[in-house]
Amino acid sequence: MVKNRRKKGIALLIFAAFTLLIAGCGAVSSAGDSEANSKADDKRLKIGFQASGLETEYIAKLAESIEKAAEEMDVELTIMDGNYDLANNISQLETLKSQQVDAIVVNALDTEALNSTVNSIVDSGIPVIGVTASLTAEKLTSYVGSPDVVGGEMAAKEVVKALGGKGNVVIFEGPIGISAQIDRREGIYKVLDDNPDIKVISERTANWSRSEAMNLMENWIQKHGDDINGVIAQNDEMALGALNALKAKKMDIPVVGIDGIADAQTAVKNGEMVATIFQNAEEQGKKALEVAVKAASGEEVEKIYDVPFELIK
Repeated sequence: MVKNRRKKGIALLIFAAFTLLIAGCGAVSSAGDSEANSKADDKRLKIGFQASGLETEYIAKLAESIEKAAEEMDVELTIMDGNYDLANNISQLETLKSQQVDAIVVNALDTEALNSTVNSIVDSGIPVIGVTASLTAEKLTSYVGSPDVVGGEMAAKEVVKALGGKGNVVIFEGPIGISAQIDRREGIYKVLDDNPDIKVISERTANWSRSEAMNLMENWIQKHGDDINGVIAQNDEMALGALNALKAKKMDIPVVGIDGIADAQTAVKNGEMVATIFQNAEEQGKKALEVAVKAASGEEVEKIYDVPFELIK
């Protein structure tokens, strides 16, 4: 009996030791998996997108495109909205730098004011990719966008055609200092300089805003009345704001905008706008993120990637 009990006791001890060994192996395996998962997460690229302002439909669509591309490429994305405030834009870029993201995509509010910040970020080893609105920072890694001078030319040509080369126009500009405002204005005046019978009787910024453009158009109608023969707007939001003011006064004159947003395309289809110059937000956003990922991975990228404008009329 004693021997049998001893045998049973030894068997139980062996079984217990074996159970602990198995449990221990399981614990090590679990910890190893956890560590592996953590390392896998660490390998995901972290990209920041700093937007000049997400209030306008086009930039909101651009952000959606970047977000969609990030999901498809398994990239961790941080989006920051500068709310069209220069101080916000600069501080948000500094924040992304301090977070040590792998690359930054920036939709610059100003062509020059962000330059020192961008140069400093690139010097720290973080690539910076401009998108839609360019900047003149000498160390900018790359830029993805549409040629805004060409966009301005295309818009102006449509109004000139609609007016038969003669008449008075008003021009709505974007935020002063942003590259699209500067370059589209250059393109518009390239065409107008070749058509001296087209006179600009008023020109002012409406900051990409539909409501601001509507108020401004109401003021211009009060000031100029039927002397206004056409409207050139540097984006569709402002073109649509001007159109609302014109419709309220039952004025039917040529209106052209840029961006090709849904409401503008509908207005063109309905004969309320002469044309819109389509800018491909989806393609710009996707390409900008692709370039950011390449740059963050140490691959060489081109300095400029052009996404052409398209005429919708």
